[in-house]
Amino acid sequence: MATVTMPPSEEARSVFKRLGYAIDGDGMEFIAERKWRRVLVTPVPETDAESPAELLEDEDASDYPRLRCFVTWNGSADKLKRYLRSTKPPYDWAIIGVDGEGDFEVVYPNSWA
Repeated sequence: MATVTMPPSEEARSVFKRLGYAIDGDGMEFIAERKWRRVLVTPVPETDAESPAELLEDEDASDYPRLRCFVTWNGSADKLKRYLRSTKPPYDWAIIGVDGEGDFEVVYPNSWA
């Protein structure tokens, strides 16, 4: 299993490719597109799941899709869900929990799931 202090970037890409999304972008964050959905995907390491404020602050949020998905390790998903619910971000969001084996679970879908 990958170290939980690293963001699950490759796992996030793998999940979205398996779900039939086209991937755009080479960095840690990327855009995933399928049909009408255009999603900004942000991998979140366990160390940032409880308070990922700097990951969520966008200088120009108008450039990003209204749908966001945060991908984190399974053990961190509930912490991230509590944080997002408490901050009430101005976009629709979901959380996918992953493990190092390639398995994933949609932990929290919001209105677009």
